[in-house]
Amino acid sequence: MKYERGFYQIRSNDEIFDKLIKEREVYEHYKFPYQDISDISKYAESISQKSIVVVGIGGSSLGAKAIYEFLLNHQHRTRNLYFLDTVDPQKISKCINTLSIKDAHFLIISKSGITIEPISIFSYLSSFVKICPKNFTFITSLTSPLAKFALAKKIKVFDIPNNLSGRFSIFGNAGLVPLAMVGINISNLLNGCREIDESFFNKSEHFEIIFNKARFLVENKSRFNINILFSYSESLKSFNDWYSQLWAESLGKKNINETRQALTPIGLIGPTDQHSFLQLIMDGVRDKTVTFIKINDHGQKSAISAIEENNDLNEIIQFPSHLNFNDLINLQAESTIESLKREKDIPYDVITIENVSEESIAKLIYSYQILVSCIGAFLQIDTYNQPGVEIGKNILKRKLDQLI
Repeated sequence: MKYERGFYQIRSNDEIFDKLIKEREVYEHYKFPYQDISDISKYAESISQKSIVVVGIGGSSLGAKAIYEFLLNHQHRTRNLYFLDTVDPQKISKCINTLSIKDAHFLIISKSGITIEPISIFSYLSSFVKICPKNFTFITSLTSPLAKFALAKKIKVFDIPNNLSGRFSIFGNAGLVPLAMVGINISNLLNGCREIDESFFNKSEHFEIIFNKARFLVENKSRFNINILFSYSESLKSFNDWYSQLWAESLGKKNINETRQALTPIGLIGPTDQHSFLQLIMDGVRDKTVTFIKINDHGQKSAISAIEENNDLNEIIQFPSHLNFNDLINLQAESTIESLKREKDIPYDVITIENVSEESIAKLIYSYQILVSCIGAFLQIDTYNQPGVEIGKNILKRKLDQLI
């Protein structure tokens, strides 16, 4: 008699860890914290233009955008980074009109080299921007049609490995090249990644944190299938967008038993969404987990002064004389956290970022990459493919072919 087990079973932590060790030997993004970035840094220094424009969509732009916007007010920059990440004609027009085209350098990013959105924008740009090494850089698979085009024009090409999913490419060329061009310290980014990587794979501090969270989400996925990221900083808006792509595109799959998995990401910004979505969290159906992200030191200490003495407003709302906006936003976060805690039936956790720095945002992003890989391994899915997305791309290609 032969007995085969085909049903879904949650594996042990040891089995999942062993699977991640094997993944580490195969998937490129695990190698990024230890890469040589000298070629990127040297090339970035050679670019003379003041405006750097990323032409890409999804994983080709969201990661760099998340880091750039988090660090935007961290230090003075002499260059600006722009993102043409949509074919919305109004967005394209607004971006182009904002730029000085003669002082702009364009990065065309597409692993396949045939992604409709960036290639259509590149085609549009070519009508008024000379295609030459001074104006363009290409980031693509070295075997793609886009790479062959660029090399024929003697334009610099940075590789995107074929075994790299876009949402995991943030610390590869797609993310580091544009960030280096605007003066962000990419070495410090990789330092942050290494700290998490070494801690996790040496089974130190971050191992327990990540594994416990992954296992809880998988064991309770039927009850709590909506996962909210409540970030208390406007600078984390694009990080929320990156998280939503990472979570949805990695975890929305059929498992080995052809059962559909559904962990749904939602990104919120505090305190704004305290005045809207928080109502649903507090009094709505208990189908959500909440992760709060706080920044201990925002780097901005603007004091809140009284309007004037003997004012009715001052009688109603009294601010301590030493209060600043850094303290106020963290008090708001702590108050919202306490309100959930009092409910006693809303799962939540809190991530505290110490300061606004390259290391801080890199540690946060790399932690989420490993977390998603853990969850995917527990769910017994392919974390790194996206078959549902590819179907729509193929339909669009056929529709365009019919118009020719």
